[in-house]
Amino acid sequence: MEGGERDVTEASQPERVALVTGGSRGIGRAVCLALAARGVAVAVNYVHGEEAARGVVHRIEEAGGRALAVGGDVADASRADRLIQDVVQAFGRLDILVNNAGITRDTLLLRMKEDDWDAVMNTNLKGAFHCIRAAVRPMMKQRYGRIVNITSVVALLGNPGQANYAAAKAGLIGLTKTAAREFASRGITVNAVAPGLIDTDMTAAMAEEAVRALQAQIPLGRAGRPEDVAEAVCFLASEAAGYITGHVLHVDGGMAM
Repeated sequence: MEGGERDVTEASQPERVALVTGGSRGIGRAVCLALAARGVAVAVNYVHGEEAARGVVHRIEEAGGRALAVGGDVADASRADRLIQDVVQAFGRLDILVNNAGITRDTLLLRMKEDDWDAVMNTNLKGAFHCIRAAVRPMMKQRYGRIVNITSVVALLGNPGQANYAAAKAGLIGLTKTAAREFASRGITVNAVAPGLIDTDMTAAMAEEAVRALQAQIPLGRAGRPEDVAEAVCFLASEAAGYITGHVLHVDGGMAM
């Protein structure tokens, strides 16, 4: 810029603040680090992995960023509400919500217990509902927000032994599109990222032959990295994606095309 003038728009833009649920490991951890690298203050949510969450915070702070570890089970509506309040109180605002918290309770449908169904639904789908409902309140006041839900290609393809997981992730797509329509007029975009086979702790627990079978369905011939998903999330959470809402972005090496 000539004459050393500053970009007024850039100078006046507030520091963005993000909450990443399930942010202590895997995809959530990669998202936290990628957002922080872009100058976003990050609240790292965890349920049981406090030490891991504090490790993510420490790494962000070492690099000069701002971060906070915040415990809380998003399946609990009151705790999810409190989680949003804690973030707003700590940072003064909330601009980005990444609904990443998720669990699996895999078994064939005929053997699946109701508790296994309910546990996955409560965390993977109902938890996102709780967080969205709480987060849009401060976002609507700001007339700005970015919500990114982590779904899965399993929602589109199905997968034996994952009826509960596939149903919850499919429901998350419906929730994404409905919320996108409801909040667009308030400057809030709502999108989803659908990872395929990603190299995380969750996939490491799978049988080797099951992993090979999945890899055979991937045109790129390999599992993805958590960072691949994080880059997609960061784009949808950015200013550059301001005209994208209700979209499901596949990060799956071509698996579900």
